[in-house]
Amino acid sequence: MPAWLKPSLSWLLVFVPVAAALEYLSPATEKPHTWIFLSSCLAIVPLAGWMGKATEHLAEKTGEGIGGLLNATFGNAAELIIALIALRAGKYEIVKASLTGSIIGNTLLVLCGACLAGGLRFKSLKFNAAAARSQSTMMSLAAIGLIAPMAYHYLGQHPDIRREQDLSFEVAIVLLVTYGLSLVFSLHTHKNLFSGEAAEAAKVEDSGFYAPIKHIPWSLGRSAAVLAAATALVAWISEFLVGSVEHAAKSFGMTDIFVGVVVVAIIGNAAEHSTAILVALKNRMDLSLSIAIGSSMQIALFVAPVLVFASYALGPASVGPMNLVFTPAEVLAVVISVALCGQIAGDGESNWLEGVQLLSVYIILGIVFYFLPEVAAAGDAASAH
Repeated sequence: MPAWLKPSLSWLLVFVPVAAALEYLSPATEKPHTWIFLSSCLAIVPLAGWMGKATEHLAEKTGEGIGGLLNATFGNAAELIIALIALRAGKYEIVKASLTGSIIGNTLLVLCGACLAGGLRFKSLKFNAAAARSQSTMMSLAAIGLIAPMAYHYLGQHPDIRREQDLSFEVAIVLLVTYGLSLVFSLHTHKNLFSGEAAEAAKVEDSGFYAPIKHIPWSLGRSAAVLAAATALVAWISEFLVGSVEHAAKSFGMTDIFVGVVVVAIIGNAAEHSTAILVALKNRMDLSLSIAIGSSMQIALFVAPVLVFASYALGPASVGPMNLVFTPAEVLAVVISVALCGQIAGDGESNWLEGVQLLSVYIILGIVFYFLPEVAAAGDAASAH
């Protein structure tokens, strides 16, 4: 069978022109927002996958530490682009929901995919426990960074909006500086912890379910070109998605926060899903963890602060800048995800059952966000200033 006839996510690229046609050819007063949203979602999935594929080839020319950083950075490009567009439109509830969804999606769903895929091929997936614990501790810091503004907002008596904004701004600075120092730690002073030696030294026990994975490495130029093209298309399609999300959510009977936490986050995490699973199938669990936990860490410690700073320039003047006050439901979901991820990463070994456990927690949290829309929406409305 020719390669182009084999089932592939790339087939979904047909929805790129479909989404554009629905957006530009429909009358302004009668746009099919639901179909625009669905086609935009389906179009972003393969584009995010190509971004992940390009960064995987770039990562092959580096160590596991830098490779994980590259995958996390460009894997989060889709989420950052969507968030910036929503930020410019003043839809802070969707921005915060997408951040929450990205954090719990990476720590639970992406890691779940890696554990399941790798665990079905290998009896045991080994990785450097010290490096994993270091990243898990950074995620605990990220959780604290979300708890503090929420506590000030919900526990304080009549909190001052301006002081609340100042608090969020200063917390964002602390998170951003700490993230920068974590890069120095992982890429310079303690880079040996993130070199992937544990995975290379692990004994490979092939179960026979899969054939050996082989591919021809891309050149640096090809990887960069594919990455640039996919990123530009994601930015373009994200405009359609953000513009139709509210109408689509109403037609599906869902709130904006549920769409942001679950739907948009899963779409944006497509790159991390594909790459983390592919490298787990090669028993490179160090890189899978760097992608999953590293992506969550980057969202919480880098992307969220950057969005706070960007809101001063991009946010509508009538709405004001964005703060770091998330709803209790969002913060609780992040805390639970961080705690479970820390347990999974603490012993330096994983298996398919832990993947099932991660998936179960993710499904439970998704159900909570679906069945408590009024509480979540009320909290977001109170916190969006």
